[in-house]
Amino acid sequence: MQNYQMLAEYNAWANRLIYAAASELSAEELERDTGAFFGSVFATLSHILTADRVWLNRFTGEGPKPTALNERPYERFDDLRAARVEEDDRFIRYTRSLTPDAIEQPFTYSPVSSPEIVTQKLWPALTHVFNHQTHHRGQVHAGLTGMGKPSLSLDLVYFVRSEGKVWL
Repeated sequence: MQNYQMLAEYNAWANRLIYAAASELSAEELERDTGAFFGSVFATLSHILTADRVWLNRFTGEGPKPTALNERPYERFDDLRAARVEEDDRFIRYTRSLTPDAIEQPFTYSPVSSPEIVTQKLWPALTHVFNHQTHHRGQVHAGLTGMGKPSLSLDLVYFVRSEGKVWL
């Protein structure tokens, strides 16, 4: 369980850094198409939040339940940022509640994009969530870099060395 707790803490840390960098963008820059899968920095950050809400609802049965992966739950950056902090806190609490038995248990859900029924163990789905965040944060990072903004150090090992010393 410690690995998932570390990943939840890491994602909260990396999200704080990426949102701090994005907060320096103008409204036009936030909405500029950067070539990422969801287009702009704002749309990509919205997608990460939306996907996390989908998964947390599947895992816990609680919280928002988006119906589209390109949902834009907020129009204002500050509202999106506040919601991100809330979801990160939910993930941290959730991972702290996990047991070895719980992550081995199967759970069933329907993907947002299709009506099929999927049954799988919890641990691969939970691993996917953290990998998914990292993937799309990388797209935001590339967008920021492409706009000439300072580079960020978002590596997991940097988090562990600087903020997550409990895992050294």
